[in-house]
Amino acid sequence: MGASLRALRALVLLAGFYLLGVVLLAVLAGIDYAAYASGAHETAGEIGVFSVVIAIPIVRGLFMLRTPKEEPPAGIKVTVTEAQEPALWEAVHDVARQVETRAPDEIVLVQDVNAAVSEDSSALGLRPGTRRLYLGLPLMMGLDEMQLRAVLAHEMGHYANFDTRLTPLIARGRSQLIRTISHFHERSAAKQANERARQERHAAKRRAKGRRATMVDTPGLGATYRGMARMYTAYGNFYMRATLTTSRRQELAADLASVRVAGRDAAASALREVNALDSAHGFYMRSYATLGVGAGLLPPPGEVFGGLRRLLEARSAELEELRRELSTEPASPYDSHPALAERVARIEALPDDGRGRQAARPALELLADADAVLAALEQAVLTPEALAMKRLDWEDLVHESMALYASQGADDIREALSAEGAGPGLAALLDAIDADPAVRRRIADRLPDSEQEGAAAGDEVRAFSRPALRRAVGQLVTVELTARGTARWQLSWSESATLRYPADGFEDRLGPALDAVVADRPDTGPLRKLVLAPLSAPPHS
Repeated sequence: MGASLRALRALVLLAGFYLLGVVLLAVLAGIDYAAYASGAHETAGEIGVFSVVIAIPIVRGLFMLRTPKEEPPAGIKVTVTEAQEPALWEAVHDVARQVETRAPDEIVLVQDVNAAVSEDSSALGLRPGTRRLYLGLPLMMGLDEMQLRAVLAHEMGHYANFDTRLTPLIARGRSQLIRTISHFHERSAAKQANERARQERHAAKRRAKGRRATMVDTPGLGATYRGMARMYTAYGNFYMRATLTTSRRQELAADLASVRVAGRDAAASALREVNALDSAHGFYMRSYATLGVGAGLLPPPGEVFGGLRRLLEARSAELEELRRELSTEPASPYDSHPALAERVARIEALPDDGRGRQAARPALELLADADAVLAALEQAVLTPEALAMKRLDWEDLVHESMALYASQGADDIREALSAEGAGPGLAALLDAIDADPAVRRRIADRLPDSEQEGAAAGDEVRAFSRPALRRAVGQLVTVELTARGTARWQLSWSESATLRYPADGFEDRLGPALDAVVADRPDTGPLRKLVLAPLSAPPHS
């Protein structure tokens, strides 16, 4: 379908929304006229009031609900000029020439694994406007230059097919439908809530007088509003199906532009890589970049987003699995993109173009100074509160954050010790057990119960409470060792952070020492010697 026909269809679909409103208003007017013509003026007056109440949300949907201007993606503040990033701009211009379309007027760097284009078109998409390319720095970290060109060609393909000009028109129809449906549901809910409140007040008065209160009943109220909402919802479903079909065809057409510019293999591998990067980036942001936020800590400048490079280097095997695990369904029924597996399969089914996977430099090398750009992105994206946090190198960040969280994890046993009149540390716990072995059970009883422990009785309680106490004592051991500087949390890019103990064999001796503390006849000596005795050896590396 050509751009003109797609524009006409988008316009017709949008007009259908307004036409539906006009038809409904005409029906209401017809009902009012018939009521007045019948001569039953009292009934006609009630019907007229009812029609006005129903008509208000329709009129608001037609004329009073302004579609808000499209907001740029979060964090969009780093726009790079051709003078700042000549190599990146040259690549974009070159791809645009090959796709035979006008290049974007602006390149904006973002913090997501994404690339997108927009155009400030007007006159229902007929008049072109400013074009912007949004390019994610995490995306560039995982792609080589040929894969990036494949991604850029896909986005330029949207320009060439006039997809970006039609997007505002389609979005306007979706927005108006959603808003109108929401207004009908809100009116229905409000009517039910008001009637429920009225009935509850009436019931309360009857109870106060010693009378039997009637049951609150509101299910039939607001049915007319819900019926109107269903009409618009039915049209909305049709609208979404029609526009999504077009959107998904546009994505497949843009994929062909990607193949023409970068080659079949580079285009397919770029899609696989984006799939892997999306998962890796989410994991990195949760487990590394924001690890120290709870402790008021952030990585060094440029590393909040830039540290992803280290993770990608260390987890190549996991990334390879993600490249193979492609989704076979769209992300949602309303996702404008076909399933990733379908897109890759279509590309890989094309004839071999002889270009294969060409060796290329990392895409991030297109930037004049990647570290400076990453640092600038932080300044644009992070909140003032985040920017005010203390910056530490990765090793210290991991140690201090994990040490704080381990200390917080020991709050339960500290509270239990305090309730027994003991101090908050490991030494105080061991002293209390030596003075009164029964304190061990009382402390265990104060720790949060597991489901099994809560359902247990007698000897079973001891069986379930002993591991809980052992874990809590282990937490105090970790706090004690890190406070003394004899143990340190170790950063790892390939697996979770681990605690480095003071010397070889320490962990092997720790288990039996903890078992001795929680045994029926507790012995605190082994744990005292292992943890509380002076240790001269540094943490084992």
